[in-house]
Amino acid sequence: MRTRSLLALLGTAAALSVSAIAPASADDTPVLTAGGAAVATGDVLTASLASGTAATLYSSATGTSGVSCAASTFTASVTDNPTAPATATESLSAHTFGSCTSNVIGVLGVTSVTVNNLPYTTTVASGGTVTVTPAAGSTIQTTVVLRTLLGSINCVYQAPSLTGTASNTDNSITFTNQAFAKSSGSSLCFSSGYFTAKYAPVSDTTQSGSPAVTVN
Repeated sequence: MRTRSLLALLGTAAALSVSAIAPASADDTPVLTAGGAAVATGDVLTASLASGTAATLYSSATGTSGVSCAASTFTASVTDNPTAPATATESLSAHTFGSCTSNVIGVLGVTSVTVNNLPYTTTVASGGTVTVTPAAGSTIQTTVVLRTLLGSINCVYQAPSLTGTASNTDNSITFTNQAFAKSSGSSLCFSSGYFTAKYAPVSDTTQSGSPAVTVN
């Protein structure tokens, strides 16, 4: 009986020793990885529009009247990347738009599209949901400057938050018909704006080779 108990004790001790030196399991995979490695806190992520797409701010969810931009890029730094399943957090520090046009009657062209009130907080959940929120007491805001027959006008649009979807198929983030309300501007500014854009691939520019980011 004593021999059997001693063998059991030694077996338990050996098992504990092996588990102590064993490498981390797949269960330790963080929410965000890039090139098979964990995305570290402080890493900078960036993405431009997916090839062949445009970022649009249309006056309705089903229409095609408004502003369309052939170029757009965002930059964010990772502030937390916990073990999946969980939610990673980023600070969105830059979001730019270029090569913009408008088909609104009376508008001759688009001078600029500027994202205000940065930085925004961006969260990425293991299920792929991406949420963009402003700082407390602030709002997500975009200012569109249009050239018109009556001169230059500023159209300011605001939203409480934005929701998108991350996909590992092409390492993309897509926003579809995210609603903005006009907070100021002339009657030539459409009263509501619906933002749609697809960014791909999202890359970790801090890591060598800027590998694409995967959501786990």
